[in-house]
Amino acid sequence: MGTYTPKLDEKGRLILPAKFRDRLSEGLVVTQGQEKCLDVFPVDVFMEEADRARSKGMTSRSGRDQIRMLFASAEEVTPDRQGRIAIPAPLREYAAISRDVVVIGAMDRVEIWEPTRWRDYNAAASESFADLDEDGAPLN
Repeated sequence: MGTYTPKLDEKGRLILPAKFRDRLSEGLVVTQGQEKCLDVFPVDVFMEEADRARSKGMTSRSGRDQIRMLFASAEEVTPDRQGRIAIPAPLREYAAISRDVVVIGAMDRVEIWEPTRWRDYNAAASESFADLDEDGAPLN
């Protein structure tokens, strides 16, 4: 949970917010997320996502696409003693992140966003969220 605004260092490393370090200390996977952010999963949660995609079967286009996107860009990382993780250059490019980032807790994963993309996404999502009724359906 939470929203944080750390900075990448000159080597493309991110100091994970302290709140996330314990869960991610044994290792994590960084990969392309939807909406052009990066997803950071504990390894076990990443494998659960892979199993869900695999369960769709190889004859399912969406299953194949999901597996490709999850694995082709995935990088397994172990944080160093300072809680830093290296974000590979292709993933930084995909998410358009350079120095400033927004790191959010997203239930079973952490997301890393370029700040302008996060503000735009958050503004649009906030409007949709405000319009939901008690069943989660948009109000008409």
